[in-house]
Amino acid sequence: MAGRRRAARAVPPRAHWLLVAFSLISLFGMLLIYGLVHHEVGGEGSSGPHIPVSSDQVPAAIAQGGPVIDTRGGAQRSYPALPGHIALSFDDGPDPQWTPQVLAVLAKYHVPATFFLVGGRVAQNPQLARAEVAAGNQVGIHTFTHDDLAMASEWRRSFEFSQTQSVIDAATGVSTALLRPPYSSEPDSLDNADWAALRDAGAHGYLVVLTNRDSEDWMRPGVARIVANVLPAQGTPGLLVMMHDAGGDRSQTVAALDRLIPLLKARGYTFTTVSGLIGAPSPQTPAVSSQQWRGRVLILAVQSSDFTVTALGWIILVAGVLSILRLLLLLGTARRHARRRRGPWGPPVWEPVSVIVPAYNEEAGIEATLISLLDNEHPMEIIVVDDGSTDGTSAIVRRFANDGVRLIRQPNAGKPAALNNGMANARGRIMVLLDGDTVFAPDAIHQLVQPFSDPGIGAVSGNAKVANRTGLLGRWQHIEYVVGFNLDRRFYDLAGCMPTVPGAIGAFRREALADVGGLSDSTLAEDTDLTMAIIRAGWRVVYAQDAIAWTEAPASLGQLWKQRYRWSYGTMQAMWKHRRSVFDGGGSGRLGRRGLPYLVLFQILLPLLAPLVDVFAVYGLIFGDVVKMTEVWLGFLAVQTAAGWYAFTLDRERHRVLWSLPLQQFVYRQLMYLVLIQSAVTAVIGTRLRWQRMDRQGVARALGGDRVGGLE
Repeated sequence: MAGRRRAARAVPPRAHWLLVAFSLISLFGMLLIYGLVHHEVGGEGSSGPHIPVSSDQVPAAIAQGGPVIDTRGGAQRSYPALPGHIALSFDDGPDPQWTPQVLAVLAKYHVPATFFLVGGRVAQNPQLARAEVAAGNQVGIHTFTHDDLAMASEWRRSFEFSQTQSVIDAATGVSTALLRPPYSSEPDSLDNADWAALRDAGAHGYLVVLTNRDSEDWMRPGVARIVANVLPAQGTPGLLVMMHDAGGDRSQTVAALDRLIPLLKARGYTFTTVSGLIGAPSPQTPAVSSQQWRGRVLILAVQSSDFTVTALGWIILVAGVLSILRLLLLLGTARRHARRRRGPWGPPVWEPVSVIVPAYNEEAGIEATLISLLDNEHPMEIIVVDDGSTDGTSAIVRRFANDGVRLIRQPNAGKPAALNNGMANARGRIMVLLDGDTVFAPDAIHQLVQPFSDPGIGAVSGNAKVANRTGLLGRWQHIEYVVGFNLDRRFYDLAGCMPTVPGAIGAFRREALADVGGLSDSTLAEDTDLTMAIIRAGWRVVYAQDAIAWTEAPASLGQLWKQRYRWSYGTMQAMWKHRRSVFDGGGSGRLGRRGLPYLVLFQILLPLLAPLVDVFAVYGLIFGDVVKMTEVWLGFLAVQTAAGWYAFTLDRERHRVLWSLPLQQFVYRQLMYLVLIQSAVTAVIGTRLRWQRMDRQGVARALGGDRVGGLE
């Protein structure tokens, strides 16, 4: 690969990695909040199943006493319900569907109730909690995540109490001393674990409210059964009725409530709140300002997490659908392209061509490159432009002087300048351009120039393959070249919007090069810039699948990072440079309205979403359904493997390398999107990226005597 003059070295952007890390950590935090609220993380018995234990530590006065229990200050008191009084209570809300309906029935009959609120749902629907208090009802806490307090640790109980109290304070402007533990029932069902939790609640200042009349509406037994469960057989004993305004379909609850209230009034019951039921003062006091601010922050966090997770869920769904549609599109066009290109392009082209090889410190691979070119039967002249090499590149090239290889030496000026210099000294009307580390198949040049039988074709892309594919990193790049790059080129060919003729193997008509003024050094992806310019000049660019060459791919992650950083950033530069093609007609318009949107969507935007997908995946594996997550991943992997198998079949490659495809998802994929993030940030802030040359190992040379296309 030719060198490039070094630009003034700018300070590389680093702060953006802190921003990326902070964003991903924040996203994971939002996922945790979302999981808490929606019972994916903690809550709903997450502290472990409630295994009944002995009740020998529960005082008899408590177990046989009233439904309201006071353990504050070490007390052990219970309060019975006043005869002739009834307190309706509702758990698990507020719910945007059922709570308003319950409030409407209560307002219809002018009766109060007590609502035991789940903190997470209050944070999602603070206006409903506010409406409950405004209507004259009392509120109590029902924990933040609906966790079983009997099985929770002390710190977890403290968390459940404090967070729920905070959001109630912020939403309603009042603090409450009422608490109903989730999964609670009547006092005689308490065991030792329950009693420990009740004493802890008292230590936190809460009056515990159980029930003496469970409607069992959570079982959805039918409206008649709910009514029968509440109505006393005779008399008017004091009742503390447990019902639910959330946690599922509560249509039966609403209907039963509308029927119950008139029946109870007819029996002479007085409707009141929990405090009124035991003849106690109101448990609600004005909220402290600091608690309200804390609650507002928590409400904002919960609502932000709901919005973010929902939005990202849709984005990831759309991205997944688009990825599948893209894969189907590529497979469909690849099959069509393979059928269309089976026949000849036209009359055979045997016109002599000029082969230009820019070289900068390519002593490791230049010999194999020249040998492979000389093995081609197509008539050609070979020009090597030594771009200021400091190794033995020129000495090696001179050994081929008797074979007609011409050497041009110049001070280091960069690959575009080297190619332009070579073309200026060339005699042919067709220019074959390649890198100094590329090994051509014996018929590659002849196959590459056949499309020029069509006078409208200005450039041809060859089929570049990875030579050093024996290691895991090499296999991953080999898969990417065959499944990614070459399938894309087949699509671009049919769509008439080929954005890149690769530097490893490409051919150009001299007139087309003259129309665009040769190669430019205004971007780091000079091959992409040149190809787009040729299309915009009115020429067609096509893909010759049988023109095969092998190139040396990066042998380390560091080298791969440098290469792909330059490719990604250079491609973004070229896209921006040719952005006005969107408004052009003809081939330029096809590039602007097909090629550029495709690149933006599938080469930039969707890969930039990949970190979000990974964060969601990690969250799902830790807190979600591992089996379901694994099934989804295996499904996508199966689709990718099927596509890879077909692509390898089209390219006549052995399929054994596809065993490494699953592993590609865990290192290679992350490296690619991190490179893209770095490139995007560099493009946005306008940092000048200096040329970063890849160190050659001469792998192509080592494979030069073999048919490397079949190596695994």
